[in-house]
Formats: sequence, structure tokens, C-alpha cells
Amino acid sequence: MTADTPRSEPLARTHEVTNQPPPLAGHDVAADPVLLEGLHREGAGWYEEDLHRVGRLAGSEEVQHWADQANRQEPELRTHDRYGHRVDEVEFHPAYHRLMDVAVREGLAGAPWADARPGAHVARAAGFMTWSTPESGHGCPISMTYAVIPALRTQPELAAQYEPLLTSRVYDPGLSAPLGKRGLLAGMGMTEKQGGTDVRANTTTAAPSADGSWRLRGHKWFTSAPMNDLFLVLAQAPGGLSCFLVPRVLPEGSRNTFRIQRLKDKLGNRSNASSEPEFDDTVAWLVGPQGQGVRTIIGMVAATRLDCVLGSASGIRAALAQADHHVRHRSVFGAKLIDQPLMRNVVADLALESEAATTLALRLAGATDRAQRGDAQERAFLRLATAVGKYWVCKRQPAAVAEALECLGGNGYDEASGMPRLYRDAPLNGIWEGSGNVQALDVLRALAREPEAVHAFAAEIEAAKGADARLDAAWEQARAQLTAAAAAAPGDVQFGARRLVESLALVLQGSLLVRHAPHAVSDAFSASRLTPDRGLAFGTLPDGLALDGLLARTPVGLRG
Repeated sequence: MTADTPRSEPLARTHEVTNQPPPLAGHDVAADPVLLEGLHREGAGWYEEDLHRVGRLAGSEEVQHWADQANRQEPELRTHDRYGHRVDEVEFHPAYHRLMDVAVREGLAGAPWADARPGAHVARAAGFMTWSTPESGHGCPISMTYAVIPALRTQPELAAQYEPLLTSRVYDPGLSAPLGKRGLLAGMGMTEKQGGTDVRANTTTAAPSADGSWRLRGHKWFTSAPMNDLFLVLAQAPGGLSCFLVPRVLPEGSRNTFRIQRLKDKLGNRSNASSEPEFDDTVAWLVGPQGQGVRTIIGMVAATRLDCVLGSASGIRAALAQADHHVRHRSVFGAKLIDQPLMRNVVADLALESEAATTLALRLAGATDRAQRGDAQERAFLRLATAVGKYWVCKRQPAAVAEALECLGGNGYDEASGMPRLYRDAPLNGIWEGSGNVQALDVLRALAREPEAVHAFAAEIEAAKGADARLDAAWEQARAQLTAAAAAAPGDVQFGARRLVESLALVLQGSLLVRHAPHAVSDAFSASRLTPDRGLAFGTLPDGLALDGLLARTPVGLRG
């Protein structure tokens, strides 16, 4: 055949793309009925317009590209400059700085502490969840900056200096004298290689100086965001384990000793640098009384645990959106995946899990806001509910993300889909700020020492009493577990602590959904989570439920 010979048949179109969903981009991440209803219910309806603005940016193709770049081009440690001077700096891709700039500018760091409006912490929580959807790693320094304020306020003279800059909406990266910057970021250094969770085993020492400052010596094992400006650090002082404020740069502009030994090579959370810093005659200032380091820093830990719940709820929602988008566009065996009964069950179950997580997360944010304004009942509720929520929502994220990834099949296992990054990031919040066992033990401590927390938690559940017989029965069983735990020997009660916390989490979520969600949602939750005959995997919802009501409440379902 010559070049001029006509072909009898056209060439096959081997690269024609069919039956693939369009990119999930150019949408409003905040266009989510569950998120918006919670925002109004918890007292921050005034923020909706701004939340939609953040949501449209988060859903843009540009920001999705930033997220990808920030994770593919990972932070790099530079210990020395070209002349041999120690600099201990971490360099980030410009995309990371863009993500950080938006987060700080939108008030997702310390800004709520300077905002007198009721609902400020709820607004921040909804914004944090929305902006974390495309990329969660940069949320770590944002979260720690938000959380540092309660602990720092135990030392009023330090708070007076630094709080105005920690609550600033200006992102001012780079190392320079902190009081000369337009905005500051904060972190924490608690764990050490020999102790981990057991911070009382810390060996970092603190010695007083004649000028009123302290000098630290030691090595921290896991300190994230080392380019932040200030860190709360635990060290052994003469009076016991104490909390200290460590600046990267001293007031007169010289570098404090903060030798970064290495960056951690982590499973996920790749955009965020986590480091091992070494202190050697490092200048610090005492925060709170000597010997009360854990009590001082626990205010920071409580706030970061709230952000773990927010972040996990956001991660579940992000994975659900990807799965829901895919199955509404992909056809198999002559029908859309969303119309296949098995897949419909799976996605509806994921939507139910996401709604329960988001509703609980925003309830905790609302309680935080009201507790900061003097509501003792809400403060007591938070003492138990934060640990319960941290345990359960963070535990559910990896399973939910894995199931959502499976909805995309092989496409979901491809890095280009973004699902592998969601999957790698999913276990983090279950580990950070106390693993599942730590949360379970914290619940036991609250049960033993703080009866007002138990009463406040019970009052929250009983606000739904009589609305659903299955919830009432599950609560009675949980109360029996509480009674048994109070009477058991310490070793025995520890063994069953996870089962107890799981029961408390499910009845709390059930109570919230019965009161605040459509009947289709609360009915499905009670039928699938609060009865003995329930499936262990997603996609095991029982027959007879109104799945259309669940599917209509996903972010994608809202758009039709």
C-alpha cells in the first residue's frame, strides 16, 4: 500500500476517552448542607458568605494544583549556609506558602481569640474544615498557632507581648526577631525518644538564668513546623516538669539554638515538615508555674485535639466527595454506578459516616466557643466529649477513606486521582495529640475525677430521650458500661476502655442526629450503628432505609 492508496476503513481511535468523570474542580467546597446547617446551629451563621468564598477557592483547579505541588515537592532541611554557619532552616515549595497565606489571612490560625463575636470559634472550625479539603498538611502549623493561646495566657506578660501577633491575619514567613514581625506562628515540643506519650519521662533540662530567662538542654523527637516562630516546650526544671516558651529568634535578632537534626520521613502529611530539634543552652521563658508543665500545656493539647476531630471529619468528607462524584458519572453494566444497588449502599453509608462526623465536630466547636465565653456546662461537656470524639472520628477516617478509594477502583489507586494522598494522611489525626489508647485512658480519668463532665455528657445524650427507641436502648447499655467501669479495678476497666468509648461516641452522634438531621439520616444511623445486628463494613446498611435522603446531603448531591 502506497501513501496515496485510500484506506477502506478509518483508523481505530485508540485514545478516545469515554466513561470517565470530569475533574472535580471549579466548585464550592462549602456548598455542603451538613456543614452549613451546623454553622448556623452552632451560632456562626454570620460567617456563611465568607465560608462560601473560602469554599470556592478551595474547590478551584489552581488550589488543587497548589496542594499537589506542596506534597510532591517536599520540605528540605538546610542545616548550614555556604560558609559553614548553622542556619537550621527548612525550605518549602512556594505552593505551601500560598496555602499558608490563605489560611492565616482567612483567620484560621489565632484570629478567633481576638474576635468578640459569638460563634467566632465555630466560624473558624468551618473554615478550617473547608480549607483543609484540598490539602491538610499545612493545617498543622495553623492548628498549633490557634491552640497556643490558652496555654500562653497562663503567663500574662508573655501573652501581652505575643498574642496580638499570634492572632494576626498576616502571614509573615522567615526567621527574624518575633516582635518585629507582622504575624507569628507557634508550635510545640513535647515528646522525646525515650518517652513518647509519657512526657514525665522527658530528660530535657531547664536551668534558671540571672536575667529571669531559662536555658534548655535536650533533644525532642517529633516537633512539627520547625520554621514557626515560637514553641511551647516541656522540660525538667528544679521544681519539676515545666512549660517554656522557646523563640527561634531572640528579641535582639540573634538566632536561638534550635539545631534541627533531621526531618522525619513520614507516611503522609508530606507538605508539613516534622523535625528533631536539639536544644543546647537554648533561651526560653517559663510559662505557668514550675512543676505544672502538663497542666499548662494541656490547654494547647485540648485545642489541637479539637482540630484533629475537625481535620478527620474534613478528610472523610473530602474522600466522600471524590467517591460520590465518580459514581455519579461512571457507568458499569449499562447503568451509572450510583444506580447500582451495592454501590448505592456503600456511598450512602459513607455519607452517613461523614454527616455524623461533621455534626459532632461542629458541636465540639460550638461548645468550645461557648466555654470560652464562660459557659461552665459546655466546658464540662468538652472535657469528656473531646476525648470521645477524638478517639472515634479519627479512628473512622482511615476506614472511610479506604472505602471511598475503592469506589474509584484502579483509578483511585493512581496518584493522579489524589486519593492515595488522602489515604496516607488518614491515620495521622488518630496518632497526633494522643493515640486511641491515650484518649481512652483520658476518658477513664474524666469518669473517675470529674463527675460534672459525666453529668454534662449525659445531659447532652438525654436531650434526645424518647425520640428514638434504639438510641434510648443504646444509651441505657452505655450507662451500664459507665456504672461497671466505675466499680471495676483499674486493670479491668482499662481492658474494656475502647469498647466503652466507642459506645459513648455512637450514642453521642446518634443523639445529635436525632435532634438535628433529617429523619432519613437519623433513622439510618440508629438502624446501622445502634443495634446489635449491624454490619462491620461500609455498604452494609439494612433494607428499608431512605437512601435518597442520605445521598442528597453529600456535597456532590447538593449540586445534583
